[in-house]
Amino acid sequence: MIRVIDSHTGGEPTRVIIRGGPDLGSGSMVKQREIFQRDYDHFRSTVVNEPRGNDVLVGALLCKPQNPANTAGVIFFNNVGTLGMCGHGTIGLMVTLAYLGRIKPGVHVIETAVGDVEAELFDDHTVCVRNVPSYRTQKNLSLDVPSLGTITGDVAWGGNWFFLVSDHGLELSSKNVDELMEKCGLIRKALQKVKVIGDDGAEVDHVELFGPADDGQSDSKNFVYCPGKVYDRSPCGTGTSAKISCLAADGKLAENTTWLQASILNSIFECSYTWLEKTVVCSVKGSAYITAEVNLICQEGDPFYTGICDV
Repeated sequence: MIRVIDSHTGGEPTRVIIRGGPDLGSGSMVKQREIFQRDYDHFRSTVVNEPRGNDVLVGALLCKPQNPANTAGVIFFNNVGTLGMCGHGTIGLMVTLAYLGRIKPGVHVIETAVGDVEAELFDDHTVCVRNVPSYRTQKNLSLDVPSLGTITGDVAWGGNWFFLVSDHGLELSSKNVDELMEKCGLIRKALQKVKVIGDDGAEVDHVELFGPADDGQSDSKNFVYCPGKVYDRSPCGTGTSAKISCLAADGKLAENTTWLQASILNSIFECSYTWLEKTVVCSVKGSAYITAEVNLICQEGDPFYTGICDV
């Protein structure tokens, strides 16, 4: 029996495992994620894939922090593997811990596999995450995409690797989701074919399309295509951080200036940044709401005990 609490941040779901997860020891989050990937991938699939979950769901496994002074460690994962960092998931995690009465308003340090982040809880729903340092590695990279032609974009890190595109030629609207998904899928295949990579050979596995907002208040709207062939319902914390690193590098956004990033659903993250040497540290503020508190039951003999994954 696995005890979980579900929430959504700007429409994007997070499932926090609060009991019944594997013991990964007390090493660094890098080491704990290695153990999780090597020995417990079946647990990942059990928690987030059908028939207990769905492709959109992001899991968050609470872990022992290496530094006992920190609030928690966490491993984020989705329908196909683990994630480095997850902005909406960190907001969901904080709101979940508040719901459980484990934390109070204030600044908390959360250990992730790509570094520590600060998360400030303001009330039962609102959290500001001070992300890991973000930066751009390639500007105006031309990519030959079959059926689409040449697509130009930037490669940037915001806790995950992104290819950010503005010249996509599509309206960022929920009515266009099928077409947006198809285009992003073609772009990702082209990235894989020519081996566009981030630091240390990491795959650039997220595609972010952005354009003008249509809600009368936001500075930008985005559509983020995730590794498991799903799209982010929220404005994507790591994707927004990657984008802000590009804006900062181009001199298009000043330090400590508020940037409102809208998602495909027009949910909003309030963001700003400060310089840290040649990187930027982005602060991403959003709200999450609890949606369920349940036990996942794994019965012996169930042919789909470890979930269904057809991606």
